[in-house]
Amino acid sequence: MQGAHAAPEDTLAVSLARPGLYLEENYYSVLEDPSGRLSIADVQSPAWARRFIKMRDSGHPPNIEHPHSAYWLRITVRHPPIETTAWYLELYDSHIGRAVFFRPQLGTTATYDSVATGAALSFATRPHPYKNFLFDLPPRPGQTTTYYLRLRSDTRTSFRAMLHSGAGLIPELSLQYWLLGIFYGILIIMVLYNLILYFFLKEKTYLHYVLYVLSGTLLFLTEDGLGFQYLWSRGPGLNHFIGAAAPVLLMLTFANYASSFLDTASRLPALHRIGRWVIGASTTLLALDAALVHSGFSFWLFLLPYGLLYYIGFKAYKTGLRPARYLLLAQALVATSLLFLIMRKLGINFYSNAYTVYSLNVAFVLEVVILSYALGEKLKGLMDMTLLTQSRLLKQLHKKQEAQHRLVEQMRENQELKDQLNTELEALVAQRTAELRRQNDTVAARNRELLEANSLLALQSAAIEKLNSDLSRDLHAEKAARIEAREVDFGEFSQIYPDKDACLRYLADLKWGQSTYRCRKCGHEKSCEAREPYARRCTRCRYVESATAGTLLQKCKFSIVKAMYAVFLLHAHKGNYSSSELARVLELRQATSWAFAQKVLAALQRRLQAPDYEEGEAWTHVLLDTTNEVELIENEQEKPG
Repeated sequence: MQGAHAAPEDTLAVSLARPGLYLEENYYSVLEDPSGRLSIADVQSPAWARRFIKMRDSGHPPNIEHPHSAYWLRITVRHPPIETTAWYLELYDSHIGRAVFFRPQLGTTATYDSVATGAALSFATRPHPYKNFLFDLPPRPGQTTTYYLRLRSDTRTSFRAMLHSGAGLIPELSLQYWLLGIFYGILIIMVLYNLILYFFLKEKTYLHYVLYVLSGTLLFLTEDGLGFQYLWSRGPGLNHFIGAAAPVLLMLTFANYASSFLDTASRLPALHRIGRWVIGASTTLLALDAALVHSGFSFWLFLLPYGLLYYIGFKAYKTGLRPARYLLLAQALVATSLLFLIMRKLGINFYSNAYTVYSLNVAFVLEVVILSYALGEKLKGLMDMTLLTQSRLLKQLHKKQEAQHRLVEQMRENQELKDQLNTELEALVAQRTAELRRQNDTVAARNRELLEANSLLALQSAAIEKLNSDLSRDLHAEKAARIEAREVDFGEFSQIYPDKDACLRYLADLKWGQSTYRCRKCGHEKSCEAREPYARRCTRCRYVESATAGTLLQKCKFSIVKAMYAVFLLHAHKGNYSSSELARVLELRQATSWAFAQKVLAALQRRLQAPDYEEGEAWTHVLLDTTNEVELIENEQEKPG
């Protein structure tokens, strides 16, 4: 700061009628000493005295802008004519590394004594055991006195100060300590309450919350100076380290809490990985700035991680995590109060008063309360979801038990019906056997009479019986061969399946008659009839599945009746049926018959290798070949949209 012939500061007239006077910018002048070597005699000399600049309308921020420089503040005070008590100058920023207050000795204005203290010195160096820097202005009735402050710090600390009368100082300090006691009491209560919840519920989010509140408590102990006053008063180095480490620790613990609370690892994995990299990089840069650079702008490094965490909270809320709105609200309150703190760090008097100075304390208390409530709501939502899931599982289990009970009843009824049918069949067989026995006896007696009556026919009867026996043996052999080959001609087969409608009805019964419908596209289990005969349409995705889908008749190029007969013939002959003969029987082209026969033979081979294959099983097992079902599903998945 330079400026020859600068206007001097205004004289501050103190009065008992105003026990507290905020040091406005027009009441002090500032001189920057980049070398840090100027003494009180130097700054009083005319050469340097002209370089003091009144802060108001100077364009310079009211703070230590360059951490490597020393700053001199000059204050001119006019004491009241009648003055019985001392006045006190209070510096609000507890992070000033070294503050030296110069005041004229009593009885003279030329000789100055000094009081040196600061955050870089032991707490015992302070004139008064108070969390902020407090300097005495002894009574000088009717005198106009100039005071000097020499400030030096490695952070961008502000020049905010206030004059207190001796009579009004004690009540104000008592009120501050009472309010701060209430503030820390609330934080301790929240820590103990959530720590107990952690031990009972074993939910790690509560532990992250406790660590975050403890980190915030440590940060506030360094910001308001109570930590240096009561906890580490003999360790200025420790005080400086905690002041630099507490904001970083707060950022790390809040990131862990937000990540656990928002479930970013599973809900937003990409942003979770980005957040970890941003937090790590910001922590590294903050450590380097605190240890080596001392730029004074380290608070800007917190904007990116906190901004990213706020964005992650917003995305989590958009994905359905409703308790995230409380985290957004709490962080908005803290961000608003931090705006005032950053303005003071930058030396911008933006709506600066007692409410904004302690707004961060109030915002943090509101934040920890809101976050605790949000955590409780999240766990309540998880418990409600768990109970709902359990209720659904119980309903499903109850339905399953009812179905099993109905199945057991049906099996019992089937067994009773089977026993009844067996009894009736045994009675009918016994009755028929008796009738046959009687008929046989009658026939034997009649034969004996005929043999006795006509001996001439005996030889003929013997010959006829021999011929009948041979014919019966030949017929029996022919029937056995026909049954072994399972020969049914196409005429007989077409009587059973006369047209396409009958074939489709038979295929639909095979596919859905004994099993539950399940959509091949979305897995839904409810369907309705489609426009195509015997087809089913899914009630969810409206996918239509034909009766031939998933069978050997899918995409068949010729009559479905002929195709079913071809499958029957090839199965009956176990694949030993020539394609040319098949083409002749079905009246098809040789190429068409051969291609379809290959498809059926492949299905027969797969059926023989199936683990549930049984000798002599029905030909419908081959008809419902699952390979065509897999191909159908793959084709449906390859379709666009």
